[in-house]
Amino acid sequence: MKLLHQPQDVCELHLALRALVWQSLTVTEPLDQITDWLTIPEAGELLGIVPGKVRRLIEEHHLIAIKTDNVQRIPAEIIINGEPLPSLRGTIVLLLDSGFTLGGAIKWLYTVEDSLATTPMAALISGRKTEVRRVAQSLAF
Repeated sequence: MKLLHQPQDVCELHLALRALVWQSLTVTEPLDQITDWLTIPEAGELLGIVPGKVRRLIEEHHLIAIKTDNVQRIPAEIIINGEPLPSLRGTIVLLLDSGFTLGGAIKWLYTVEDSLATTPMAALISGRKTEVRRVAQSLAF
């Protein structure tokens, strides 16, 4: 057993302990918080349209979808009263124009944004479109 006599020994021990603590933290993906997912046919039923039209809405950014296990899944929360969330398309387009990839834009929507005190998606759902877009514009790179 090594005795710690020098300040650098204590510093090395501190750094080693920090590394162990960091390695034990659980890092979650922003999309892990989405609990209800819809397949394209399920979304079509909610929207009253055929699956081909749902795919078109995804292509045009009225809806977003994540491919998992070879199946495209749509967050159920973005279909409200049988319609896609109206503020989603413009927000996605703004993020894409700001330099985000589609995947990066989706992750940003589900990551807590300090200035909003929630995720941008939750803010959009609650009707705070202007605030979300203001923050999104400031992220342009």
